[in-house]
Amino acid sequence: MITAIINARIFDGEQVIGASTVVIEGDQIVSIGGEIPEHATIIDAKGGTLLPGLIDAHVHTYVEGLRDALKFGVTTELEMMGGFTKSGREAQLQGIEDIADVRSAGMGVTPPGGHPDELMPGDGEIPEFVLKELEKMSEEDRNALMAAHAHDHGEAPALANPDEAKAFVKEQVSQGADYIKIMIEEGTVLAAPGLPVFGQEILRAAVEEAHRHHKLAIAHVLTAESSRQAIEVGVDGLAHLFIDRPEATADLVNKIADAGAFVTPCLVLNSSIIGNPASELAQDPRVSSKLSPEWMDTLNASFNTYPQGSLEDNYRNVMDLHRAGVDILVGTDVSVPVPSLGGLAHGASVHHEMQLLVEAGFTPVEALQSATSKTARRFSLDDRGRIVEGARADLVLVDGDPTAHISDTLSIRAVWQRGIRK
Repeated sequence: MITAIINARIFDGEQVIGASTVVIEGDQIVSIGGEIPEHATIIDAKGGTLLPGLIDAHVHTYVEGLRDALKFGVTTELEMMGGFTKSGREAQLQGIEDIADVRSAGMGVTPPGGHPDELMPGDGEIPEFVLKELEKMSEEDRNALMAAHAHDHGEAPALANPDEAKAFVKEQVSQGADYIKIMIEEGTVLAAPGLPVFGQEILRAAVEEAHRHHKLAIAHVLTAESSRQAIEVGVDGLAHLFIDRPEATADLVNKIADAGAFVTPCLVLNSSIIGNPASELAQDPRVSSKLSPEWMDTLNASFNTYPQGSLEDNYRNVMDLHRAGVDILVGTDVSVPVPSLGGLAHGASVHHEMQLLVEAGFTPVEALQSATSKTARRFSLDDRGRIVEGARADLVLVDGDPTAHISDTLSIRAVWQRGIRK
């Protein structure tokens, strides 16, 4: 099947280009700005903008989460702890349609009793339909997702020394982990101070083992101090933005830039941690029409574990990093629809994150780059994130011009995944 999208404003992942026609054949983009094949199905995009499929660089997901993501034009989710490694995808996702593509870190490197154990105390908080998804998984993959949400999963492996950390990383790689996640979280901003954290020797060993297997090492950090520790042991990226702003922030920013590390700030999460629900987003009919009541309740809630924090400080932090040349990626840290993990929803929060980046000082084009080409480049997803010949036909057509007005990304007219209109 051949599809020609005509009369479009085209943002190719980097910039708006002069061409206005994209031709899809099978699952690929075969031409841009060329002639329209005689038997092509014509899609008139007049008044709209064609974007590459969006990428969420930080999620914890399940089938319904992947399905919601695709509704919002998020064609790829990058799971930072959970069950959708290569082996998990093969076991769980074969034959399931209308879901975003996914990559995963598998189990994270964390001490027994360490983060994220503190996030979901008590029983009965995970919604019934999520529990049903868990029941479909293998025990191993179920444990991985439960670990990601810290709910009755038992203790993490007792990694007591660098050799055990290396063995743990090697095991994740053998299960098909696409990258490695390392936790450096002592709990202060999550209202759980005193969480155990590995020393630098074990952290460094985990990073070195990830690199030995040619995998990215990505650190969970929420403070400037944990960010400094992560950069010192050689991680490739920070899965969060430090929420505080100490006097030495400029020095930390320079260290991150000099290391060549990327940062996925998850401003939507930091805003929630500070106590801000995503109520304005939830009230947008372009959002509320696509989400379940459970997700609406979650959007209208917040973590609220660090109310003394300042969103303006977070904006300054991310802009300092951006101006220093650090690659900033769009991610959300969305997981399950539980109000105590509030302010987030699969798919919708990617659009919210771009809005917050623009509020912080990004141009709309820069925010779009962070949700497409930059993430694809940093995660070596060479087949997506750009509208170029030979790329996967993962595309989003929106009404209006999000390169001028970022909120137009929510005015979704059509989504294509691997050339199939959803």
